[in-house]
Amino acid sequence: MNSEQPDGPGRDRPETRDAAEEPEARGTPVGRRVLLGTLGLGALGVVAAPTLQRGLEAFLGSAADKDPTGLTGLLPNGGGFRYYSVASSVPRKNADTYQLTVDGLVDTPRTYSLADLRALPQTRMVKDVQCVTGWRVPGTPFEGVRLSRLLDAAGVRPTAGAVRFTCFDGTYTESLTLEQARRADVLVALRMQDKNLSHSHGGPVRLYVAPMYFYKSAKWLSGITLTEDVRPGYWEKRGYDIDAWVGRSNGRDDEPTS
Repeated sequence: MNSEQPDGPGRDRPETRDAAEEPEARGTPVGRRVLLGTLGLGALGVVAAPTLQRGLEAFLGSAADKDPTGLTGLLPNGGGFRYYSVASSVPRKNADTYQLTVDGLVDTPRTYSLADLRALPQTRMVKDVQCVTGWRVPGTPFEGVRLSRLLDAAGVRPTAGAVRFTCFDGTYTESLTLEQARRADVLVALRMQDKNLSHSHGGPVRLYVAPMYFYKSAKWLSGITLTEDVRPGYWEKRGYDIDAWVGRSNGRDDEPTS
């Protein structure tokens, strides 16, 4: 996990000493050239850190695309996120090839291109991201179209009670009740951390359900289908809670994200 654990009950703290207890001999003095060289390396590290971090995140994201085991999620990553995929590979979509369908129990099925979604009013929110496996990324900006806007445009029929989400990895699915889907903090997200969604983060379009554990925020979103009842998604069929409120489900007591 990429989080620093503060001192707390049960944690060992270093012993404190008065200055008189310190031995006079403090080792061999550091030469001027060594000192300057060390400072130079430190400065280089500060300058190079963002580039190295982006490279590491890109590598982990690419590796995760080819790792259905999820083991790449155990590798250190200073960005705080872990990269998971349940498919052996995921095709890449761009502005020319991406489509999002809204169908099922609606009056007017719709198909959106990436340009169509970008042309709609955008909502930006900044919330913590909490994974059910324990890691948390605080203050993460997401931006996109409120899911409720797409539902209203399609005309939800009275018999509809839930929404099923499918993904262009061909494997992952998710679901929400219709009431949950209409919340103001549920987005069809196009941007994350003030950048267009990268492929490894589920781009070009993903679901973002701010108050729920991150597995509900399906990556590589391609389909929104209105159904009568909730249909358990990929992880729900494997034991995760369907209603995945942060801190109130899955046997966890995390702080809420909203």
